Amino acid sequence: MEKITDKIAALPKDGTYFSLEFFPPKTQMGFSNLQARLERMSRALRPLFVTVTWGAGGSTSSKSLELAEICQRQLGLTTCLHLTCTNMRRKLIDEALEEAKALGIRNILALRGDPPRSEEYRLNDGALEDGGEGEEGDSNEEFTWAIDLVRYIRRVYGDYFCIGVAAYPEGHADESYPEVQDPLHDLPYLVHKVQAGADFIMTQLFFDVNAYTSFEKLLREHESGAFKDIPIIPGLMPIQSYQILKRTTKLSHAKLPPDILDRLEGIKGDDEAVKRVGVDIISEIVEDIKAVKAAGPRGFHFYTLNLEKALAFILERTKLIRPSTPGSNDDSAIDDSFPFSKGTRAHTNGVNNVDGTGKSHPRKDFDRRRLSSTTSPHNRIIVDPPPSSHNSTISASEAGHPTSPTLASRATTLAISSGEGSLGREATWDDFPNGRFGDARSPAYGEIDGYGTSLHVSISYARQLWGAPSTRQEIGKLFVRHVQGDLESLPWSEGDVNAETAVIRKELVALIDQRGWWTVASQPSVDGVLSSDPIFGWGPAGGFIFQKSFVELFLPAREWKSRLRPHLESAAVSAEVSWYAGNAAGEFESSEAAEAVNAVTWGAFPGKEIVTPTIVEEVSFRAWMEEAFAIWAEWERVYYGRGLGDEETRRLLRECREGCWLVNVICHGYREAGRLWEILMEA
Repeated sequence: MEKITDKIAALPKDGTYFSLEFFPPKTQMGFSNLQARLERMSRALRPLFVTVTWGAGGSTSSKSLELAEICQRQLGLTTCLHLTCTNMRRKLIDEALEEAKALGIRNILALRGDPPRSEEYRLNDGALEDGGEGEEGDSNEEFTWAIDLVRYIRRVYGDYFCIGVAAYPEGHADESYPEVQDPLHDLPYLVHKVQAGADFIMTQLFFDVNAYTSFEKLLREHESGAFKDIPIIPGLMPIQSYQILKRTTKLSHAKLPPDILDRLEGIKGDDEAVKRVGVDIISEIVEDIKAVKAAGPRGFHFYTLNLEKALAFILERTKLIRPSTPGSNDDSAIDDSFPFSKGTRAHTNGVNNVDGTGKSHPRKDFDRRRLSSTTSPHNRIIVDPPPSSHNSTISASEAGHPTSPTLASRATTLAISSGEGSLGREATWDDFPNGRFGDARSPAYGEIDGYGTSLHVSISYARQLWGAPSTRQEIGKLFVRHVQGDLESLPWSEGDVNAETAVIRKELVALIDQRGWWTVASQPSVDGVLSSDPIFGWGPAGGFIFQKSFVELFLPAREWKSRLRPHLESAAVSAEVSWYAGNAAGEFESSEAAEAVNAVTWGAFPGKEIVTPTIVEEVSFRAWMEEAFAIWAEWERVYYGRGLGDEETRRLLRECREGCWLVNVICHGYREAGRLWEILMEA
């Protein structure tokens, strides 16, 4: 029941503290395993408070509140709930605040969320413009900016909640490619948020320490006096991989100083080395900021990505972890040699890649949603032999959760969080984050920010990128342009296509142009190329890489039911392929048993067991299927205007969402480079 500001005020004036951010995992298995991880981290790391993210437009509201309840009530952690206010009904905001109060949560991070789409959410006689039913007076028209939420909370709840607001050391930008990004431009708005009742400030992630210290100085010396004593907490993200670093800095518009890029450039193909150097980089940033005189206790907020290993090293190295008892000085629980070479434990089929995060190969571009090109699978990490259990959740011992009093000490638990010993390797088995083609049991599966389904671009930029298509043919042209490298992104793919695309570009274009099937993920087959190969290589030297070809695409329901599915089920083809399929209504079909796991990328390396970093399975496909169709709805919402053209585009996108199936087809003949494409074109 404590407020963050009260806890900070109780610290010594020259003290330090830290907080951790978590997001609700995409799958129930991930949720269960995050709970075990949180229990361990709360004992080992002892954060002053934790924050729980809230998806754009309330898209993760129920899961966010469930996670907040675990943190606040079950683990006894002082919890701060993120809350956005745009693009959702006011009733949802009220319900979230009431539930937070009922749970004993006294802290809210008040955020705007995505740019407001007022036409969509305006109420007319109790009906939402998008066809949903509202309640009289349940309008969100008063919520356009975060300051509106701050004022609303203060008006309704008085001083019950401690309210935090966001700040941007390098300036805030709505557009994906802002021409102007200047903290001076944002300053008046931040002044107003504080004057409206904000109690503390938490910053966007950054890597330019000079930008942050200049920003803090700017606030402290501001003529308004609004920032003289308010806690200002810098936000830092442990570096998990080179690709996730590049992606997050692009989405957040955070700059990477040249010296940091130089330190990472030469090792960007080695995830273990990147993570090791990343610990050095973030630790140095922490120490640089600690050296700057603060107005009170010095705090740091860490964006954990639901991972713990690198974070544990950073906190231990920078001595941010509070002692177990007053005046105690626990011996370091971590071997500071950062033993990533021990590997990370995975489940039966190995550590699995993350779209958008963590692949060993420098040329592959990962993203949470997979590129239409085959963006090769990510997180190709050499791992220890995986646990033998096929269970969908990790047991207490697998998760490294102490099961006896002798294992419950802070030092031992901290060592486990940092990946030491067999328990540590089990606990950090997913230390290289998993995403779309990874292990659905991981708390980090499917997201890098927990922000929920979003286009990750502003409405105006979405229109600039994709126009206002009025026919299926125009949508198909967008997919072709992306595969050909002429369009930087699609709603399902946040980045450019990569080098692998050139190998199968002709085949992908044929599927789109001749069949009208829109590809969102794919991969060519590979038969034993060297691990040093400039396009397909990954892992240690002297190894050999193998890949099965697969493709994931949207196609009309009639095409699936009367054309492609019968062909895949035919006697001539069925033994060569596996497939998964589903639609927006939740219908699901598959050639596989529910527990089947298809390894589609593997490597053989000297002195190592076979490594299988990329899988396709039912649980992860179902989770992605739900998001993929939700992205259609997000794209549709871009066109909630009043013009006839917008109505046509909106209707077309809705028809596509409701009338398409998402299908993933895997060809097992990895030695037959063109076989998958022959099968599909024969249908």
